[in-house]
Parts: sequence; structure tokens; C-alpha cells
Amino acid sequence: MLDQQTIATIKSTIPLLESAGPAMTKHFYQRMFTHNPELTEVFNLAHQHSGGQPVALFNAIAAYAQHIDNLAALTGAVERIAHKHTGFMIQPQQYHIVGTHLLATLKELGGEAVTDGILAAWEKAYGLLASVFIGREEQIYTEREQAAGGWRGTRPFIIRQKRVESDLITSFVLEPKDGGQVVDFIPGQYLSLQLSHPALAHTEIRQYSLSDAPNGRHYRISVKREAGGQVSNLLHDHFEEGDELAVVPPAGDFVLQAEPDTPVVLLSGGVGLTPMLSMLGHLLTSGHQAEIRWLHACEHGGLHAFADEIATKAASHPNLEARTWYRQPRDEDKGRFDFSGQMDLEQIYELLPAGAHYYFCGPEGFMREVKRQLSERGVEEGRLHYEFFGPHQSL
Repeated sequence: MLDQQTIATIKSTIPLLESAGPAMTKHFYQRMFTHNPELTEVFNLAHQHSGGQPVALFNAIAAYAQHIDNLAALTGAVERIAHKHTGFMIQPQQYHIVGTHLLATLKELGGEAVTDGILAAWEKAYGLLASVFIGREEQIYTEREQAAGGWRGTRPFIIRQKRVESDLITSFVLEPKDGGQVVDFIPGQYLSLQLSHPALAHTEIRQYSLSDAPNGRHYRISVKREAGGQVSNLLHDHFEEGDELAVVPPAGDFVLQAEPDTPVVLLSGGVGLTPMLSMLGHLLTSGHQAEIRWLHACEHGGLHAFADEIATKAASHPNLEARTWYRQPRDEDKGRFDFSGQMDLEQIYELLPAGAHYYFCGPEGFMREVKRQLSERGVEEGRLHYEFFGPHQSL
């Protein structure tokens, strides 16, 4: 625990942090990558260039300072970040590197305002936070390693099937090279891939939602081809059936938590349907008795992945209803969708079960609009569950 003097000192730096803003964490990353270039293989550099990761780190540091006297308020954030870290195989010694550059950044940007006392307080506070993460991450590593079919670090998998799902999304079915069992996952979690290829300047790690229910034999991920995305285009264009991939065990805190008698509504925009697919598959195979709703939005039929799979499931499960929105339907899409334009829940309000839990994923604008609509209908926060692809944000 931190003493009251340290807590007071940390809180006194909140105005300094707020005035520096994300520029502080951008400086931190530039400093760290200059002095420790090996860490470029840990971080998604696309998120650095877009500014998403520096903003996310700044928000995390600011939240830590604001809640330094009530760390229980950060439990959810710690859990989410710890799962992300295990996907990147973060090790305890790397926390020392991060701490060194964080303190140096505070001094370099804060100048004379950052006294030795402030640096000492932040060193204590960072040490406490690092110990929390190291402890929780070791728990996750150990749980994954000791579970049936589990492992630690990377394990070689073979692409057994590669299947085009839409103009932009391709699925990869991955089986362990050793032919053994694969560790179970909770629907909604993701898989991390470590890729080395001549086309990549560095080894890259990417995380993709598992898009099928757990089965103990293989995993399925469904990857969207991102414009300018090095790894997604590499997977689409150069990795074929029979190729090998290094896979890190499943992780993630965006998970299905539904009692058998609790209605579930799964809402997705674009490739945000991937974690919903594993949730839906589990609900149906586990005999979920309550009502299930599948609500999906995309641009048009060419980008509508898994349309036939969902239609087949809806036809064979009376408690499942599916509805689709096409934002810009084409002439050839007639009969393939229910509504045109943006997803408007007013159009299917009578289909939304009372007391349902809502899980949603997709582009940021889509998720903000979904949350707005649901909140206006009186759905409380405890029944709203969402996932960002990339650095986390608050809706």
C-alpha cells in the first residue's frame, strides 16, 4: 500500500498530466523505442502511428492518478490490460524498462515542476501498479499452461482451412502441429498470433477474436483485410492451408456471461461480428433456453460475412431471431437484408426481450450509437457489454 504522502503527491500531479495530455505518452513511446528498439516487436506500431495507443496509455495513467486512493475502481481496467499483456507475452523485466522511461518522460516534459519528491512518489506508485500486473499476468499464464490442452508462450499451429467469408473477411481454421488438444476459451476471447515474415520489418503480434464456439480440437479466427494493414494483408495474400503460425493461448475479458434463463442480444457492425459468432455458437450448443437476438449491420451484401451460417442457425433454433441492416445496399442485394441505412433499434423494438443482456462490437461510431439507443431505452450499464478492436476507449 502507498502512504498518504505518496498519494497526496501523485494527486498533486494530475493538473500536470492533464496539461501534457497524450503528447506525454507519445514522447514516452518515442523515447522507449529509441532506447529499447526490441520492444517494437511487442507493440502494434499501427496503433502508435494512428495515435490510439498513446491516447489509451495517457487515459490509463490519468485514471491511475485520479484513483490512487481507491484502486478498486480500476479492477476492470487492470483485468482488461493484463489479458492484453499476456497476448503479447509481456514479462516482468519489461516493466522495469517501462518504468524507467515513464519517470524520465515525466522529468523531461515537466522540467523544474517535477521535483525529486514527485519522481520518488511516482516510482513508488508505478512499482505498486507493476506488481499488480505482474501478479495477475502470472496467474493467467499459469492457468492457461496448466489447463487441459494449454501451453505458455507460443505453440506451432497449422492452417487447416482458409475460407473467404466476404469481400474483406477470410477465416483461418488452426490446428496444433502436434495434433494435441487445444485449451478451452470463453466465448468472446481472442487469439494472439506472432508473425515473422520477410515482408515485415519486425516480428509482429496481432490479436483476432475467436469466431467459433470452443471445441477442444481447433480454433477459428476471421480476419478483415485492413487498408494498409501489413499483417492482415499478409495473412490474406501469403498464408495458405498447410502453413505454420505461432499462436499464443486465448485471452480477453470481453466474455459471455449469461445464465440459461437470461435473454441475450448480440449486436455487431462489420468485422465486429467475430466475437459474437463464438458467443452465438456457445449459446446454441449449450442449449440456452432464453431468447437470443442476432443484429448485424454492414455496408452491403459483398461485405456481409457468415450470412448463410446465421440463416441456417436461425432456421433450426426457434429461440434465435436474426435481423440485418445494409447501409448502402446494391441492386443484387434485394432479399438478403431486412433494413437499409444505419442500425435503428426502433425498427425492431418489439423483438428486444425484457431483461436482456446486450453484447456489441464494431466501429467506434457504431458502438456509440448502439449504446446511445439502448441507454435511451432504459437499459442500465450492468447489461451493456462491449469490446473495442485495438486500444480500449470509453463509450
